[in-house]
Amino acid sequence: MRIVRPGELGAREIEAWRELRAKSGAPANPFMEPEFTLVAAEVRPRARVAVWWEGDEPVGFFPYEKGPLGQGRAIGFGVSDSQGAVLRDGLRPDARALLRRCGLAGWQFDNLEAGQPLFEGAAVESFASPVIDVGEGYAAYEALLRVQSPKFLRTTLAKERRLARRTDGEVRFVFDERDPAALRTLMAWKSAQYRRTGRRDRFAKEWITALVRRLHALRAPGCSGVLSVLYVGERPVAAHFGLRSATVLSCWFPAYDPEFAKYSPGLVLHLRMAEAAAAAGIGMLDLGRGDAEYKDALKTGELTVYEGAVVRPGARAALHWVGREPARRLHGFVRERPALAARGRAALNRIARLRGGR
Repeated sequence: MRIVRPGELGAREIEAWRELRAKSGAPANPFMEPEFTLVAAEVRPRARVAVWWEGDEPVGFFPYEKGPLGQGRAIGFGVSDSQGAVLRDGLRPDARALLRRCGLAGWQFDNLEAGQPLFEGAAVESFASPVIDVGEGYAAYEALLRVQSPKFLRTTLAKERRLARRTDGEVRFVFDERDPAALRTLMAWKSAQYRRTGRRDRFAKEWITALVRRLHALRAPGCSGVLSVLYVGERPVAAHFGLRSATVLSCWFPAYDPEFAKYSPGLVLHLRMAEAAAAAGIGMLDLGRGDAEYKDALKTGELTVYEGAVVRPGARAALHWVGREPARRLHGFVRERPALAARGRAALNRIARLRGGR
């Protein structure tokens, strides 16, 4: 095994990584491709990759970030929607031995991909990640929605028609918008939404903003940035930025102009994204972990992702536990009690309104 910076990976290793993913049988999530790690390393300088070799063949890859005191995290932790190692079938290294070789006291993950034998037993919670299956085409998906979520579909399509009437029919959708100004608009909307709802503003972190901008420019078979925009004339009213492979669109950052909220432009946008994705040969949209009514209405199924950590015995592992586990357990306690979670969201919204009134 050798430990390298992602930028030190050779062409042979990158191609082997791609081939291992293609043979894995897992959904082709773009977060698990080498390109995501390479771009993330440009804004996360402590990123590393452990590479396993058998003879002259690379047979496994483990991307990670190394923090103070050897605290390890998944690449892009906090924003990456699929995490884990990429291993040849049958390769089963010992997780703690791996951490020792990497100089890590532990490795934390919050969206571990299902089917990761290296980290079996390390997960402490599992979460549903709703998905939209458009493998049979958009018409088949819409027909399913008419049975599964008839009120949602009827209302959303009616609002789309109302929006068109308000604007003399000049509503258009762009699946892959390349204009950087549209991306800046989306990030501004998303930041305002985070503040309005009392959430942590991810785009206040420079590395996340830089990561999204670089991914928007990325074009690779397994990982490309896709900015989708719903326009009224030349004015954007809803937008989404995510990553796509040949067969999966990983949904990431959706937002809309609050001035058009009564038309539910974000929901209209998601329907048009599903339609365009199906036309582009994409079979699945992964809506990502997290509860939301719109996800329940749109989904056709679910994947499972996991949260947890692998730790080595010792003082640094104890520091990891003290620093992370109490907060994680508190969040889990609240999630398992819907009434308490609802009160918490209401409190965050009140705080956000008070801040906005200053």
